[in-house]
Amino acid sequence: MTYEGAFQELQEITAQLQQGLTGIDELSGKAARAAELINFCKEKLRVTEENLQQLFEA
Repeated sequence: MTYEGAFQELQEITAQLQQGLTGIDELSGKAARAAELINFCKEKLRVTEENLQQLFEA
């Protein structure tokens, strides 16, 4: 999975939730998937920031 792919999927889930396109039966699954995507993106950003800091410190 890429950051861009995860972010796009997260945007799609958010749009579906905002537009009321998600039924109550799907809601918990979509919320759980959104949480996974958020964690993935946060970790990717954290690692990228660390890598950039190491480059500038060298």
